[in-house]
Amino acid sequence: MSALDTNVLVRYIVQDGSSQLAAAKRLIRLCVAEGSPLFVPVTVVLELERVLRSSFASGKDDVLMTLSSLFSADELTFESEHALEIALQLFRKESAGFSDCLHVALATQAGEQPLWTFDKGAATVSSAQPAAKA
Repeated sequence: MSALDTNVLVRYIVQDGSSQLAAAKRLIRLCVAEGSPLFVPVTVVLELERVLRSSFASGKDDVLMTLSSLFSADELTFESEHALEIALQLFRKESAGFSDCLHVALATQAGEQPLWTFDKGAATVSSAQPAAKA
């Protein structure tokens, strides 16, 4: 199984007409035709969310829709998929950022709670606690 980097996913998702888009489409089509799912590391998902938000001005709803679509794609396999799905659920209902939700979800998956943080937004997520209160 081969893996995808953030820049390949970004080109494919944004569909900006660049030469990189054409290469990303060819690569993904080839892997799908061979029946080979593509692996996406959790760090790539984290970076993807940041790039969509900061470089392409995607709002929370757009990011939620994009990540939900990716997680349901049969052609993709994700590292820590269960934690990513939990992070997406937390992100949907919390005011904290996706990265904070993912940190909480990964810590929870590892059985390590609470996640101590100085980040006031992250501290609002269930299973996180403000470190200043420790």
